[in-house]
Amino acid sequence: MEIKSLIKKILPSFLISFYHFLLAFFGALIYRFPSKKLKLIGVTGTNGKTTTTEMIVEIFEKTGKKIALLNSIRFKIGEKEEINKLRMTMPGRFFIQRFLKKAVKKGCQFAILEVTSEGIKQHRHRFLDFKVAVFTNLAPEHIEAHGSFEKYREAKGKFFKATKEIHVINAEDENSDYFLKFPAKRKITYGLKKGDINLENTKIKLKLPGEFNLYNALAAISVAISQGIDKDFAIKVLEEFRGVPGRMEEVISKPFKVIVDYAFTPNALEKVYFTLLNEKIRANSQLICILGACGGGRDKWKRPVLGEIAARYCDKVIVTNEDPYNEDPWQIIEQVASGTKGKAKKILDRREAIRTALKLAKEGDIVVITGKGCEPSICVKGKKIPWDDREVVKEEFKNLYKQ
Repeated sequence: MEIKSLIKKILPSFLISFYHFLLAFFGALIYRFPSKKLKLIGVTGTNGKTTTTEMIVEIFEKTGKKIALLNSIRFKIGEKEEINKLRMTMPGRFFIQRFLKKAVKKGCQFAILEVTSEGIKQHRHRFLDFKVAVFTNLAPEHIEAHGSFEKYREAKGKFFKATKEIHVINAEDENSDYFLKFPAKRKITYGLKKGDINLENTKIKLKLPGEFNLYNALAAISVAISQGIDKDFAIKVLEEFRGVPGRMEEVISKPFKVIVDYAFTPNALEKVYFTLLNEKIRANSQLICILGACGGGRDKWKRPVLGEIAARYCDKVIVTNEDPYNEDPWQIIEQVASGTKGKAKKILDRREAIRTALKLAKEGDIVVITGKGCEPSICVKGKKIPWDDREVVKEEFKNLYKQ
């Protein structure tokens, strides 16, 4: 048993929570509370956090503002950026405080962060002076880590309770009333039909596919408005926005399409498949889907659910390895495949799974690979093995179609 797991078993939960609180305090103290010198914007929710943060950055930078960004894909301070190789959406307290200190030194005016429920549970949002809290949506996720959906939602709620200035909330999410109850000096709601910012008063034509990206865009526009940026200007910027690496990213266009997406929750996966299904029907082609599920004991309940969704939308389903961590990858594959009722082809090696899908694809078909997006590694028993779905697709495609 790992030392971390042993400590969690032995110590009472309130002591573990206090330990995380102290880490947050000392992290802020050592770096002298840098967030007080920045306008800090936090985006939370089950899905859409990364794309929303990237859209906010795109708008703000086009106005000439100097931005710091910390999300699941990259760390960016002004012009300098690096890939997030930590495999953590919201890093530890000392990392965040050090990052914000650098942002202040480089003259950044704003810092945009993804805020996760696990991060909130471990007090990583503490002693960060957030000016804006953004809520994208909520669906069952991290249930085993939090104990219930209600506790998962409560963790998100703590972030809004701690942010007193501005709240930006998706009015069309069924949990919106829960988040609207927290006091703030200003609240802005958004949605396709409901909310202060909606498609009736905010016409926008994105280059990105999917209804979910319209929600992300409306959230980003709402944040821009909250900071005095002209709405029409924000819309114009996002209409030219080309997207985020590993989020509905088209890696191959001809003779068939290959899409790589990060979706790993049932809600996100269904939205991806639904978006591509419309394209598949128009082209009278087949949808070939590669998926898996994360290990480490995380949300085992959703594994057969992911398989069921894939079987419902996809013509061909390949279940493969994703990030097994300390679990038996074959067991995870079997659990996902069980939801497909015998429709899935099971392939342990992810490269082989991708190769097989490319061989199955005919002209006009769509291959979609989900679960990892642009993540730079596969996590197996404490090791991070270098990996990139997009690069593997290109390599296997080139081998398949080499002259």
